[in-house]
Amino acid sequence: MILNPGFNLTLRPMQYPVFYEMYKNGIKNTWSVDEVDFSTDLVDLNSKMTAPERHLINRLVAFFATGDSIVGNNLVLNLYKHINSPEARLYLSRQLFEEAQHVQFYLTLLDTYIPHPDERAKAFAAVDNIPSIQKKAQFCFKWIDSINQLETLETIEDRRKFLMNLICFATCIEGLFFFAAFAYVYFLRSKGLLAGLATGTNWVFRDESMHIDFANEVINTVRKEEPGIFNEQMEEMITQMMEDAIECEMGFAQDILENGIAGLSQKDMRQYLEYVVDQRLESLHIAPRYNVKNPFGFMELQDMQELANFFERRVSAYQTGISGTVAFDETF
Repeated sequence: MILNPGFNLTLRPMQYPVFYEMYKNGIKNTWSVDEVDFSTDLVDLNSKMTAPERHLINRLVAFFATGDSIVGNNLVLNLYKHINSPEARLYLSRQLFEEAQHVQFYLTLLDTYIPHPDERAKAFAAVDNIPSIQKKAQFCFKWIDSINQLETLETIEDRRKFLMNLICFATCIEGLFFFAAFAYVYFLRSKGLLAGLATGTNWVFRDESMHIDFANEVINTVRKEEPGIFNEQMEEMITQMMEDAIECEMGFAQDILENGIAGLSQKDMRQYLEYVVDQRLESLHIAPRYNVKNPFGFMELQDMQELANFFERRVSAYQTGISGTVAFDETF
């Protein structure tokens, strides 16, 4: 079974070919940070954005400074050693590359938006010095540490602990914290601001959606192999974890929106987070909790716009184009 202790190296015959296909699709989804054009972003920052909008960007940049590094660390420390499938480890290797690429993208973003070295240092120190970001980081570290000392998954309780970590990073961190950040970016894009940031975010968005799909496939595989692993108590723990993640993200929203931004409210952000959490719960075969609609019409517009842009620009925007259809609404 996929969570059995050990280190299976056999790729023929493949036991889990779906993960090999995910790996190949990840390769097709290749892009370069150097392709992101930030030239108009500086004009927007310096002459077109209001003070509250600049505060929003400063906080987003501070969150981005270390967000993907945390995800990459958990992948190395906790995921790779326990998912006993060479096909899945191929995909995790690709995901680690993508996490590093996201780190490079956000580093380039920081260097572009924040030219002064002391101010950049403050952004990287945000996990210690800005309470709303520190709270989100502590949430991440709590779940990294929850299995950091777990060397092998010998019992069903060990495997449940591992799944809680995997679910946390797929649904709460990549699937909620980052999707909230994407919403802020796309709100500004809907106002014609920060096209470079939005372009890079489109590509990060695609990567993160694939990471979530991979985690869900691992979880579904475990469900098939060990039908009794999910019980009522575990589902309650997952729901509570997601509620805690919403409260962390709402603390960030209160910080970002404290000065007021027309068209973007804390109420709408909470509803958006609840909408996303329902999507994550359904992907885990758990009943939705909030039953609310997506309040951000600009997110749906952005999905359609990016789909068109992707196929129009795939030669320049990607090294290898993806064939087939893409439905972003399924990843919310």
